[in-house]
Amino acid sequence: MTLRFRNCEFVKTAAGAEGFISDGRPQAVFSGRSNVGKSSVINALAGRRGLARISSSPGKTANVNYFLVDGKAYLVDLPGYGYARVSDSERRRWGSLMESFFASPGAVSLGVMIVDMRHRPTADDVTMARWFMRTGKPVIVVANKADKVKRSEAEACVAAIRETLPFGENVGVLPFSAEKGTNRDKLIAVIGEYFC
Repeated sequence: MTLRFRNCEFVKTAAGAEGFISDGRPQAVFSGRSNVGKSSVINALAGRRGLARISSSPGKTANVNYFLVDGKAYLVDLPGYGYARVSDSERRRWGSLMESFFASPGAVSLGVMIVDMRHRPTADDVTMARWFMRTGKPVIVVANKADKVKRSEAEACVAAIRETLPFGENVGVLPFSAEKGTNRDKLIAVIGEYFC
């Protein structure tokens, strides 16, 4: 499927299973820690700054947000995780929402897991990776903030991500910079390939 990201629009936000979209279109599901730049990656793909809202306070995306791309496929923005100031009740709500989401038929066509290229993935990242693995669907790891890493260190950073996440060698790790647009076209092409 060819996605050119010429027309990206916000469709809806869902706070529970009754709001999840399942209309037969493929869904690329984006996940990541609260401060990893997930909204910035989505905005970079769309070529629009304000499509996915970027909060000055991490942990503010509390629901599942749907964006329609070229009328053909959805980008699904999951709530960020791992933010220390979130209450226990909010963590439980997040866990319940994720259980409902990942149990929903057709919820995931492709997982797009966003990590910070500068740091080894956290235990929360590993937990999210396992959520994706249980779906049996393909996953790509997007190592955001690549512009903050020296070229000489990039290979070691990618190796640390591969070693920590339980996907194995078959899952690609794509260095990416939402700020600079690095590998934007490559990520668009990869998403389209998985939807063929």
